[in-house]
Amino acid sequence: MPMNDYERYDALGLADLVRRKEVSPLELLDAAMTRAEAAQKRVNCFSALFPEMARAQIAAGLPEGPFRGVPFALKDLGAALKGAPLTQGSRAYKDYVADYDATLTTRYKKAGLAIFGQTTTPEFGGTTTTESILFGDTLNPWNTTRIAGGSSGGAAAAVASGVIPIAHASDGGGSIRVPSACCGLFGLKPSRGRMPMGPYRTEGWGGFSINHAISRSVRDSAAMLDATHGIETGSRYDAPQPERPYLDEVGRDPGKLRVALWRKSANGTMPDADAEAGLKRTVDLLLSLGHEVEEAAPDIDGPALAATLPAMVGAHMTAGLDMYAEQRGRPLGEDELEAVTWAMMQNARHTSGIAMARNEVTIQLAAIAYAEFMKRYDVTLSPTIMRKPDPLGVLSLSPKDMREFGRAIATFPAHCAFYNQTGAPAMSVPLHWTDDGLPLGMMFGAAYGNESLLYRLARQLEQARPWADKRPPA
Repeated sequence: MPMNDYERYDALGLADLVRRKEVSPLELLDAAMTRAEAAQKRVNCFSALFPEMARAQIAAGLPEGPFRGVPFALKDLGAALKGAPLTQGSRAYKDYVADYDATLTTRYKKAGLAIFGQTTTPEFGGTTTTESILFGDTLNPWNTTRIAGGSSGGAAAAVASGVIPIAHASDGGGSIRVPSACCGLFGLKPSRGRMPMGPYRTEGWGGFSINHAISRSVRDSAAMLDATHGIETGSRYDAPQPERPYLDEVGRDPGKLRVALWRKSANGTMPDADAEAGLKRTVDLLLSLGHEVEEAAPDIDGPALAATLPAMVGAHMTAGLDMYAEQRGRPLGEDELEAVTWAMMQNARHTSGIAMARNEVTIQLAAIAYAEFMKRYDVTLSPTIMRKPDPLGVLSLSPKDMREFGRAIATFPAHCAFYNQTGAPAMSVPLHWTDDGLPLGMMFGAAYGNESLLYRLARQLEQARPWADKRPPA
């Protein structure tokens, strides 16, 4: 295969070329590295590149998995690779090198992936842009004055730039879906309990955070979920098992779906004109495909639910940082952390156990209300982001104005965190571009455990309004 054809293929397509011996894993790695170095100069999407580790994997013999020989990158947050740095976007971890493989990393290796780098993230994944003092700003390939989204913005920028067709990502409040929406890609957040977090813990942020991937094609996402999902040692629960492989759902008829159009978010945010235009186009597409669309929303205590996100994230982040400080033998200083992270830690120290228990009750009530709501509907529809990607600096964890940051972060991915709080699956689909050429993804949610339906719908939408050939100028 001529390497100038590399970007025409998704990950399964590249793996098929390797299987048929039309290209070697080393040739694919070299193609990815050439593009990675160019993308790094243009959009700053990698925190580390270590092609020698991938070459060692290839030399040792890659397993005969579904992605054998495909180059791959991990997000610099949570997915440890033995011998590679794991900074989590923070100066506090700038010298940390992992001495183990994460459970998910082990599953990626078993799938045959050749891991050559790590993509950028904001400090501890704490915002929906990928800007950090440690690594600088990750830029949106569609417009380099705009954010790539976060916290998996490096992954999205790398995929959108054509470096790799799929990349690891994680989502604790929209961090798979938001960068997908900002960069014109597909991103599905699985159900709580579906994916591993181990080996030293089994969930993140009290169950809000979950691993998966950002991809260009729907089928790559489905095949990657097949290769990596499943219970791990010590899990407190396991998501319902699918009837068949997720890849087998891609192309199956989703049937006539009852779609709940959910405009106003739990915190009261409404879509702006750009997001509203995307909703209208998406509703028209759904109707043309024979689905029913009705404006509706679950009956939840929106303000109370919205307040649980910063409280839960702050408490779990602070506990983790305190344990890290104990391990290294000295406390964390304000000069090691970004302003928002430091402020969240101080707030967390004044939150009582009783308040946290009440937050848990609020979250459970919302999950119950959503489950009841989904007895009447098959999927929900909202904008993934309520406006086009923000300019750089607006959502940074070291903001000029803390109040303005709070307003901006609450209103940008306003629907996303609901699905982390309730544990239900949701996906961002690249169905809309603004008049000035910026992606603005549309989000679909399903009942807990029903990723299969989302993949059936996603493939139908991918066929009806293809996006694979839409490429950014960067």
